[in-house]
Amino acid sequence: QVHLMESGGGSVQAGGSLRLSCEVSAYTVTKYCMAWFRRTPGKESEMVAYIEKNGSTDYAESVQGRFTIARDNTKNTLTLQMNSLKPEDTAIYYCVGRQGVACYRPSYYYDYWGQGTQVTVSS
Repeated sequence: QVHLMESGGGSVQAGGSLRLSCEVSAYTVTKYCMAWFRRTPGKESEMVAYIEKNGSTDYAESVQGRFTIARDNTKNTLTLQMNSLKPEDTAIYYCVGRQGVACYRPSYYYDYWGQGTQVTVSS
């Protein structure tokens, strides 16, 4: 059974950094599309970043240049390095995967979701 578990969330002041990690089991991070989404109360889930099987990446315009998605092949984990954090980055962040090699922005394409980790950025 596929299992995704996020860690690394927390509280930070604006301008600070956090690094999220996602441990993945029963699913190889380098064989499929993987992504990070975030959700705030009253809003739809937003794609933050994704990485396809071939290594291609894409980012939401709001995080371009500040966030970096990466895979650790030896540990079978997915990471999200978040720099220059802003209060509007406050959300629950989810590690997600899909049974496919290409990635898409809508959340309904994704088959597997972690339980989420809270990120809070104060001004």
